[in-house]
Amino acid sequence: MTFDVTDKRVTVAGAARSGMAAAELLARRGARVTLSETRADVPAAEPLRALGVQLELGGHRAATFTGADLIVLSPGVPPEQPVIAAARAQGVPVIAEIELASRWLRGRVIAITGTKGKSTTTALTGRILETAGFKVTVGGNIGLPLSAQVSASTPDTLHVVETSSFQLEQIDTFHPWIAVVLNFSPDHLDRHPTVEAYGAAKARIFENQQVGDWAVVNADDPSVLEMVRRARAKAATRFFARRTHRQDGTVVENGWIVDRHANQDVSTRLVPLSAIHLLGPHLVDDVMAAATVGAIAGAAPAAMTAAVDSFRGLEHAMELVGEIHGVRFVNDSKATNVESALRSIESFDSGLVPIIGGRFKGGDLRQLRRPLQSRAKAVVAIGEARPLVREALDGAVEVEEAATLKDAVDRAYAIAKPSGVVLLAPACASFDMFTDYAQRGRAFKEQVARLAGTKDQEPGT
Repeated sequence: MTFDVTDKRVTVAGAARSGMAAAELLARRGARVTLSETRADVPAAEPLRALGVQLELGGHRAATFTGADLIVLSPGVPPEQPVIAAARAQGVPVIAEIELASRWLRGRVIAITGTKGKSTTTALTGRILETAGFKVTVGGNIGLPLSAQVSASTPDTLHVVETSSFQLEQIDTFHPWIAVVLNFSPDHLDRHPTVEAYGAAKARIFENQQVGDWAVVNADDPSVLEMVRRARAKAATRFFARRTHRQDGTVVENGWIVDRHANQDVSTRLVPLSAIHLLGPHLVDDVMAAATVGAIAGAAPAAMTAAVDSFRGLEHAMELVGEIHGVRFVNDSKATNVESALRSIESFDSGLVPIIGGRFKGGDLRQLRRPLQSRAKAVVAIGEARPLVREALDGAVEVEEAATLKDAVDRAYAIAKPSGVVLLAPACASFDMFTDYAQRGRAFKEQVARLAGTKDQEPGT
């Protein structure tokens, strides 16, 4: 049955880019749309008025939700809010923006989730498929919202979609042809009530898959293996593993990422490790996942290799910003949870000075103690989490505190001389000091540029 919203009263909660894209899509499909936002001023939403969208700014009014025929949530809007709970109690359906958009897509969906690496894997998967000649759109939790892709969707389009737990927890019929789970560790515990609830939201990526679909999972991660087992997915399961020995799936063999065939003494070479130009061995996992999707879709190994060779990573994800007098600066502002920061730290051997802190989202900062003991000269703590960082790392590594990012970069640079690495790997969200991880990463790069511009005047240089 065709999904029809003509003349339906639809409330979209949240006027970030996903919410605005959903409001525009709904208005163009004939719905009577209200875009509700807690902020009092959202200039970017004003053009929607020309499409007939009503803007409700400065707070969510109960009647806007309980009187709706459908509610669509932006990822940043917690579904437990009282106005949303009241609407649910009255039988109003509540769905995610990706759920809304997926009902009108004509092409197939490749959905990618995980605690870390989603953006890199999504972008590289899109690059591989485009290089192989497929018609591809890339977005979701990054880039273009899925609602903004509907108008360009054709039966031969592959929609490569980064999906977060916030999006997946409100799906209903969302159906990926290929569902990828990269890894799992505690995160977003400021939003999800428990680790189990966070995992359950992630696992929903499998629930609507059927025979003929694919589940691509990281065999190195026991939590992911348990997730797919409990999901009892009808899709065929394809494994990738960098560390675990497997007789089948995507593995590393003699300097290559290969497709190893079960019960056969044969492997198909996909991508040479020499083609990977990303900092950090953990990013090889992301390349393996992307190559696995490419192999399922039918991309030729030559196209995969060309795409990987030209891929230099994403901004704010293990991004080498520059080098000043022998000290390298690396921006991993996207490392917003403890597990991501751990992988960043483990990418370096010695002389490391990480900048850690922000608004804590949960997890165990003590996991960083052992790798920091052998690698770090000191840690510079920033943001609301400064006392948590100091408490967690006390006795393992020296911890200095900085009130601003400028102060943090200056201190880290002084400690890292003459040949160390200053690594922004916050293990926390940015919302105490910045609007998002991207603004934090840009601020870090601005401070590095400032240092580079003044280095000739620094004493002793």
